[in-house]
Amino acid sequence: MTITVTEKAARQIQKQLTKRGRGLGLKLAVKKSGCSGFSYVLDYADELTEQEAVFEMHGVKLVIPQADLPVLQGLELDYRREGINEAFQFSNPNVKATCGCGESFAVG
Repeated sequence: MTITVTEKAARQIQKQLTKRGRGLGLKLAVKKSGCSGFSYVLDYADELTEQEAVFEMHGVKLVIPQADLPVLQGLELDYRREGINEAFQFSNPNVKATCGCGESFAVG
């Protein structure tokens, strides 16, 4: 199972956890949504369960529900600034289509 967190994303995760004052890491999941099928869900991970996998890179933890691993296999989580916008970016090789609004994606 290969999930990658870039150094930029790791720095942003650490910055957000420090500002929040607690948390084990960042939780990444997918939910059925939108016109294409799935959307990404980001939250703080305050505890771990047996149903979650943990990926640790650059000093931070990315927590993913086991059930979501097939959809996220090979994903790279990055953090980019484009003009005045800053956001986590998802590079997922499993995505076969995205909807016009950019809010959801489909896997093949």
